[in-house]
Amino acid sequence: MMQRLAHIDESELQKIWLNQSFTSKLKTLSGDNISVLDPGTLNSDSAGPDFHNARIRIGNLVYVGDIEIDKDYSSWKSHGHNIDVKHNKVILHISLTNKNNQHYVYTKDGRKVPNICLSQFMEKEIFEKIIADRKEINKTTKGELKCASNSAAVEYHVKKQFLAELGIERISKKSNRIYHRLKELAYLNELNIKEPVIKYDLHPDFENKKFTHENFKEKKLWQQLFYELLFEALGYTKNKTIMLKLAQAADINFLSKLNSDKDFSLTVESILFNISGLMPEVRNLPKEEISDYTMDLFKRWEDISKLYDGEKYDETDWHFLRTRPQNFPTIRITGGAKYIEMILKENMIGNIIKKIEEIRNTKVLISSLRSLMIVKARGFWKSHYVFDQSAKHEIKYFVGISRADEIIINVVIPFFMVYFDVFGNKVLSKKVLSIYNSYDQRFSNRIIEDVAQSIQTPDLLKKSIYAQGMIQLFRSYCSKDKCLQCKIGKIVFT
Repeated sequence: MMQRLAHIDESELQKIWLNQSFTSKLKTLSGDNISVLDPGTLNSDSAGPDFHNARIRIGNLVYVGDIEIDKDYSSWKSHGHNIDVKHNKVILHISLTNKNNQHYVYTKDGRKVPNICLSQFMEKEIFEKIIADRKEINKTTKGELKCASNSAAVEYHVKKQFLAELGIERISKKSNRIYHRLKELAYLNELNIKEPVIKYDLHPDFENKKFTHENFKEKKLWQQLFYELLFEALGYTKNKTIMLKLAQAADINFLSKLNSDKDFSLTVESILFNISGLMPEVRNLPKEEISDYTMDLFKRWEDISKLYDGEKYDETDWHFLRTRPQNFPTIRITGGAKYIEMILKENMIGNIIKKIEEIRNTKVLISSLRSLMIVKARGFWKSHYVFDQSAKHEIKYFVGISRADEIIINVVIPFFMVYFDVFGNKVLSKKVLSIYNSYDQRFSNRIIEDVAQSIQTPDLLKKSIYAQGMIQLFRSYCSKDKCLQCKIGKIVFT
């Protein structure tokens, strides 16, 4: 039974709730009768509960609020709902399975929310149809491309060469984007303008301006650029925009003013957590619930806040939902704080330049860069994923090896290609590109794996230039149905 239930998708559970397709009257696991007056409105956003503004009667009381639906009861915690303020208005938690018949879950503000186990009330016909439909969908959506069944008709060397070209195209696009942002920073710096809160349209002078290496000599330009790129990469898809905003709000100029502080790393963490809005409201908490670390950050911010007049964000700007605890914003911000310390206190950019200049063996250079970008866990966050709850297991890394590899491929390599190009060092720029050509990455994703399987190039998915080429292939051709413009598709379909 459990194996069959695993085939059901959460979107199908949402339909069941919306259509109220049940065999009998609903009851909470604690035994209270439930009457659904209004199932609510489906939430189209990726964050927050599944349904808003539902009206249900539990026992003799009518509740108005949100509904959260998960495949299993345990997802309430594993998805971070218990620490997400967006789930504070949930009035009913619905799960397909609840092995231990747990009666309640708890919101971040400590409120008890009743559970129901949906599998006890599902109509058998609907259940069987969902399973059958899901199996049929799985047959046709295993990530296979349209050309999968005939891709063997294309010679291996043709596919390999095409992927290499696309891999270069992808890294070039990243470099162009980085260079454009560098020009923005230089232009704003010349005008002595801080990054605006409201997104600006740059003056036409910017688009017409001819930049030379003289415009980019200031060290802080490169530090700010590197800082922004690192934070954006640490944010993954869900939090990359707000991580970038945080790096622009708590910018290098502001952080540099506090560079001489004792325990600079704690000062940086205090700044980031307070500006991000993730810092607990210490004044509203009993003393016994406040850790020494949290109190230290709070006291530091009391002094620092007098110097800060920029944007502040809110806890609701961050996504914890459907994010693994290891990737929670709190952990990524802490890892980012270490990068800031390395940039400002340890001359991180200069150290990388030195490595590129001096280390001749490409494998040794790659290993050295990888070691530099890995951030081991330390202090308070070695045992916490969030401020007010200890982790069950010790956290070993803020930035592990696979994330370090992603950062090297997506940030370090294109950043230093731009750096050396700007200052006319073509030899070192080519050397950076050779790192990209030789890099064996420790990470993958669904797109890379699906493309590699479809075009029968599984031996290439760990080599970065080809793996990045697979992403470019999918996004530029496969997902846009441009098969006849693709070198592989032309052979397969004509």
